[in-house]
Amino acid sequence: MASIADIRRDYSLKTLIETEVTDNPFLQFGDWWQQAIESEIDEVNAMTLATSSNEGVPSARIVLLKGYDEKGFVFYTNYESMKGQELAENPRACLLFFWKELERQVRIIGLVEKVSVEESDEYFLSRPTGSQVGAWASPQSRVIENRSWLENRVKEMDEKFKTEQLTRPAHWGGYRVKPVIIEFWQGRSSRLHDRIQYTLQEIGGWKIERLAP
Repeated sequence: MASIADIRRDYSLKTLIETEVTDNPFLQFGDWWQQAIESEIDEVNAMTLATSSNEGVPSARIVLLKGYDEKGFVFYTNYESMKGQELAENPRACLLFFWKELERQVRIIGLVEKVSVEESDEYFLSRPTGSQVGAWASPQSRVIENRSWLENRVKEMDEKFKTEQLTRPAHWGGYRVKPVIIEFWQGRSSRLHDRIQYTLQEIGGWKIERLAP
């Protein structure tokens, strides 16, 4: 049986040089995002979301990016879930994209705020009906008896919304991560990876620096 420690891969697809990046990390992300889309990466919008409690206990999970602009990066969830509770206590988070096909990572550290009611409503109503019903049925992150309990809850909600308008529950909506640091990581040979970091400055604009791999 092969040793876990022996599992390794040498990266050699691309480079990342200071003179090749844009002055704006959102434009740089847009360039990489478009290349990821064109590469037909499966679940290209999947990203790790790391949060922590007020006591500093960390947790992480995969969520899906649902939009971005120069205000930040948006995802949606149950506000009463573990991540929602942690973000209420400590509104800071880290996002991480890993596009292994391009040997790239993007790490985003920032402050978190809820998106507007209008934004949450618009996205919720764009979801498939099953996902809308699921948002009502599932008490996300809470202990439940078994799978049957959840399936019965879905049936109850299906019946309920046969006679009522299906709207967004108040406990469900979007968050926006407003970056203060964005790092672009390009895999290179012999683990001498390229790492370019943008740091938001108090006077505005972004400071660009190379990090050691």
